[in-house]
Amino acid sequence: MRELRFHRELYRGESVDAAAKVYAPYATIELVEEPGYWVVRVSAQSPARETKVARELANHALGATIRDRA
Repeated sequence: MRELRFHRELYRGESVDAAAKVYAPYATIELVEEPGYWVVRVSAQSPARETKVARELANHALGATIRDRA
């Protein structure tokens, strides 16, 4: 399992949610809220797939956050 932590002051929750929905067909994704972070846990059939999905999801969340703040 890979765990991604998105700081609430930097990332929009809606952007993290949207990224999770986009990549849900490719891995099991669990969303958890913590006081300072949005936490996303990615589980897949292999470690390589987990890494790939986690990286793509993080890029998507960042891009959506930037786009929506502009």
